[in-house]
Amino acid sequence: MPKIIENVRELLLDTAKKQIEERGYANTTIRSVAGECGLAVGTVYNYFRSKDMLIATFVVEDWNSYLSDIRGANLSDPRMALHNIYDALIHFSEKHRSLFSDPEAAKVYSTVFSERHKTLRSQISEIIAPLCPAESGDFTAEFVAESLLTWTVAGKDFDSIFNILEKILK
Repeated sequence: MPKIIENVRELLLDTAKKQIEERGYANTTIRSVAGECGLAVGTVYNYFRSKDMLIATFVVEDWNSYLSDIRGANLSDPRMALHNIYDALIHFSEKHRSLFSDPEAAKVYSTVFSERHKTLRSQISEIIAPLCPAESGDFTAEFVAESLLTWTVAGKDFDSIFNILEKILK
């Protein structure tokens, strides 16, 4: 009688995350994830068409969770709103540091990083837009979003970033 495993998709995602952290991108394979889950390789392909789709799925799901939290934050205080975005970016990048800093993963994903960066900037600028002067249009929101993305990833502290952004938002 075949065994029934509940929440197979979540099990696969959790196992892939764990293996990326422990083994790195190159040593995480569909076969290794399937083996650790006690599943046939074909079962994994029923859920994800490739290792990259498996990885992209958990990264996107994590980002969407952070994005939901950001969207739910209070925008009445620009400093607090931007700090929430900054914190989310810090936590997200720390959560996926093993993947983002892996040279093998960088080789594979370098072509999609610029497109994903544009998507992140767009999502963040939509949230920031109400904080921007009406006459500046969408550019100010995109500029602030790009600044947050760039300088947060570069390791700048929030106060340094906000001192400049505050002037732009006035």
